Amino acid sequence: MNRTTTILTAASVAVAGVVAYAFYFDHKRRNDFEFRKQLRKDKKKAEKSAAVQSKEPSPQASSGEITPAQLAEALESVKNSQPNLTTSAEKEGYFMGQVSEGEQLATQGPAFYLAAATAFYRAMQVYPSPMELLAIYDKTVPKPIFELVMALVSLDAKDNFAAYFDHFPPKSVDVGIDDCDIGGQGARKVLVARKDFQPGDLIYKEHAIAATLDTDLQARGTHCTHCLRAIEKGMAIPASASDPFAAVYCSKPCQLKSKTQSHNLLFSLEPLLPIEVLPEPPSAASLEERRKAQTLLIEYLKKRGHGAIVLVARFLGRQVQTETAKQFPQLMTIPEIDYPSPDDPRFGLPEQVEHLRYLELVPPEGERKFLTDILATTLPGLEMFITDERYASVLGKMRYNSFGVCFGGGRDDRPIFDERPEDRERTRTPYGTARQIGSGIYNLSSYLSHSCVPNTRPSFSNGTAELHLIATKAIKKGDQLTVSYVDVTQHEGEDLAECYRRRRREIARGWRFACTCPRCKEDGPVVAAIPPVAPVSAGPNAPALSEAALAAPTTANGVSPLVPETKEAEITAA
Repeated sequence: MNRTTTILTAASVAVAGVVAYAFYFDHKRRNDFEFRKQLRKDKKKAEKSAAVQSKEPSPQASSGEITPAQLAEALESVKNSQPNLTTSAEKEGYFMGQVSEGEQLATQGPAFYLAAATAFYRAMQVYPSPMELLAIYDKTVPKPIFELVMALVSLDAKDNFAAYFDHFPPKSVDVGIDDCDIGGQGARKVLVARKDFQPGDLIYKEHAIAATLDTDLQARGTHCTHCLRAIEKGMAIPASASDPFAAVYCSKPCQLKSKTQSHNLLFSLEPLLPIEVLPEPPSAASLEERRKAQTLLIEYLKKRGHGAIVLVARFLGRQVQTETAKQFPQLMTIPEIDYPSPDDPRFGLPEQVEHLRYLELVPPEGERKFLTDILATTLPGLEMFITDERYASVLGKMRYNSFGVCFGGGRDDRPIFDERPEDRERTRTPYGTARQIGSGIYNLSSYLSHSCVPNTRPSFSNGTAELHLIATKAIKKGDQLTVSYVDVTQHEGEDLAECYRRRRREIARGWRFACTCPRCKEDGPVVAAIPPVAPVSAGPNAPALSEAALAAPTTANGVSPLVPETKEAEITAA
């Protein structure tokens, strides 16, 4: 998958700011004469510039004539001169001033091209949709200057991507992230201890970025839709009498967090933006269309049974909430971040998720549309940014990194859906996905690698989706922290070979690698020495898995030999 720059990711995911900014501009156009006059001037100026470019050759200058040192110096000047702008009006004024300066410098010849590009780039820092603005620049800015703008974008993205792990994890936790080449899983970022721990020690606590109940429990109303806590009969707080998702909460704080973070975006009929900035109240027809889209998504969730699409939607909802609050600080409170995040405000949710590993996969046909249809009726225009490629990328991150939330050993009544074993939902849980009550995506814990002899375990001992990482062995400072993604215990009546095959099959189907942990290295030769038997079938629709394949080592790119190569069977490092 082509994963280019952090700024393009932010433009494709953090699109709520685009919508909110559009509403603000629409309000100004209708109510502010001077603003309308300035927009007309800017439009004429842009059209004139485009007409001149179409008739005259561009000046003979390009980004290649500017040295890397000059580009780095220009980028540093942008970073050191960003004003503290808090309101939309301040950002609007700064944006127009920088664009005007860039246009003036562009007319003064090649010697001023870098300065012009720097001004245009400064304008990008406050524009809510950088990708949209780049498209405008491409049509209105002289080519050599546009090339310099793109060079600054690339350099800034490279610097930010490399600098991310200088600020994450935050210093408040006793773990860090190092590079490691893990057998079977390839080169990746892993969690390491920054101090010694003893068995039973709490290493850290972490709230989920997003969490969701399994669909069958959501329909029962027995658990909190937000924190997943079990609710005593008669104590549930419903979202509303007409809520199609049947959301219930254990407390008012959970209800408020759920509504603002994602529920209003996905399953309610309430306006997402402050009424003060809405261009007009929603019509009865639009509300009916919105409810229809919500119902179709819920029906799909019940039929499919997978939680990853809800995690994608809730993740998007959190970003919408944050970006909208930034645009209207006088009307909305910027939400508090309750999960471990970088200690640098440059790195928001898009950058955090961008660094996670993901499964390269093809989503079920039509799945994305269930989500985009809701977005189109809630915030028109938002759905355009959830492309097939972007949806597949974020879905792949949820599939690879989500943890199963399991209380007290788990349950034994989770429905089994009629699908191929390779297509079944799998989340990281040492009890097995079949015992979970829901799933969550966790920023810090996503960097935990798998081992069949892990030195930590995830615990949900406070009865919510908050993950507690507990040491199961003595851990020294600098040791890599591992968990078991699957149930690795040898069950009653199961011999060593059966346990070995089962856990490796689960790892291969869920995460597409063959484990090479010390336990697998020890068990592998023993299993290989067992006389061959008939191929082991994983189910009526699954390919046969031979003893030789089950004992085989991983391939060079980390793809498990246990599963035939498909479009899903490739792991890409973030």
